[in-house]
Amino acid sequence: MKKTLMVLTIIMLIITIISVVTNSYATEDVVSQVTKNPQSNLVELKEKQAKTLEEYQAKYESDSYGLTAYILHLVQIYSIPFCFLGIVISIIYKVVIGARHLENVEKGLGMMVAMVTITIICQVLPLIFAVVVKVGRE
Repeated sequence: MKKTLMVLTIIMLIITIISVVTNSYATEDVVSQVTKNPQSNLVELKEKQAKTLEEYQAKYESDSYGLTAYILHLVQIYSIPFCFLGIVISIIYKVVIGARHLENVEKGLGMMVAMVTITIICQVLPLIFAVVVKVGRE
């Protein structure tokens, strides 16, 4: 069993190294383009963000509804990394710290449930907002 686990780990390590090496060659072109003129890239990003806000305002035909939908979209995007971070911290509380202090096992489990619940709410909120605004206007 240990030998099989070691072989699988080595195979996964080799695959990871190969993928990292091939991705590093692909990203060198992108990095060189970004470092050539970083100010124009920042301006383009700012214009793109402003454009999406204007698109939301045009889609909802209201400045306040468009701004709310835009903010909810940003919350939806940024909630995913924070969820993963929160789940990792809760796993550390549950498994690592909970091995020595049993009161932290329940704390880790509660934190994990809370993070998953918050993430689900953040992912569903834009949909609920869109349905309420569309149905409320008709």
